[in-house]
Amino acid sequence: MCTGKCSRIIAASLYPLVLLSITCNIILFFPGWKVDYVKEGHITEEVKYMGGAIGGGLLMLIPALYIHLTGQRGCCGNRFGMFLSIIFAAVGVAGAVYSFIAALFGLVNGPLCLSGGQWTTPFRDSDKTYLTDRTVWTKCQEPHNVVQFNIGLFVTLMVASTLQAVLCAIQIINGLIGCLCGVCYNKDEV
Repeated sequence: MCTGKCSRIIAASLYPLVLLSITCNIILFFPGWKVDYVKEGHITEEVKYMGGAIGGGLLMLIPALYIHLTGQRGCCGNRFGMFLSIIFAAVGVAGAVYSFIAALFGLVNGPLCLSGGQWTTPFRDSDKTYLTDRTVWTKCQEPHNVVQFNIGLFVTLMVASTLQAVLCAIQIINGLIGCLCGVCYNKDEV
């Protein structure tokens, strides 16, 4: 496969993951699908790190755009352009790692919720993991189903960021091949 075509496929695969990461991060600000918790500041701390919006979103969108341009015939489709795509892909890996770590900490620490009359993260210092024991999820009285809400969205962010990191790593290899061997184009490609 041509290095330019590979770049276009990688970029096309990154775009939906960027959108998914940003969407998940925005939704995490509205546990129980209510705006009240944001207004009152009762949001899980790791959501405020904006891992999905910054790491999986912005820090991934810029490399995705450049990688897409690298795959096009023209000014970026040369050895230097492929070299730059390696750097941009490395930035994408860094963004994916940031998103993954923020989501991982969100899962490990658990959600901020009303428990025993006060807003706390009841699973932060627990000896057993709350992820496998659904009976302890009732500790969170409010927002409704916040544990499932956070687990679903943080796991989605972790999966998306893992895929983003893999795609950017493939682009680093692709960019290295394109940088060393040159970029090929079919006669039919525009």
